[in-house]
Amino acid sequence: MELIELKANIRNSVGKGQARALRRAEKIPAVLYGPGTEPVLLSVSIKDLEKALKKSTASQALLNLTILNGENTSRTAMIKELQTHPVSRHYQHIDFYEISMDRKIRVKIPVVVKGKARGVEEGGILQIIRRELEILCLPTEIPETIEIDITDLDIGDSIHVKEIPFEGDIEIQADVNFTVITIVSPKAEVEEVEEEAEEGAEEAVEGEETPEAKTEE
Repeated sequence: MELIELKANIRNSVGKGQARALRRAEKIPAVLYGPGTEPVLLSVSIKDLEKALKKSTASQALLNLTILNGENTSRTAMIKELQTHPVSRHYQHIDFYEISMDRKIRVKIPVVVKGKARGVEEGGILQIIRRELEILCLPTEIPETIEIDITDLDIGDSIHVKEIPFEGDIEIQADVNFTVITIVSPKAEVEEVEEEAEEGAEEAVEGEETPEAKTEE
């Protein structure tokens, strides 16, 4: 995976006032942390961040973070959390997590299906149970997606996580074997909807107040 260049400045103060001042200057507060590393307070240009995010084709951007502080230093990092305002959607704060290129990390990768299942052509319904999977791999081997070929799946067939052929040195938690994709019959889908409707009706009846209860209030 390609390293994306991003510059950051040292930040010497904290607080809402300082954060607002940074945003007025089209920057956002940030912090860099990681295993065995003291947290470093930073600020990042919003324009530079947007450019970096556009360059990334994967769900997990791998950054070469250059910290400008007289004597520039570079750290390899990933975005751990990017906070946005709930209304304006403007960036509010960013957490960078420092990584080592020779140590495996846990990342979540989106699942993408390939082909059209036989079961779907016969009237079955494709259900993607897990839209993303957590894997363990080296930073340079992070895949953009996990592609699963569903061509040979019939109605009633499923693909479990242990059946997915991963390329490269990619690991997944050994004690799990959950369903990722399945093809269900239309009848099963209708029965499930009917059961949900019945449960909803029962809850509504249980939640109704009796005339006596209303009078007491």
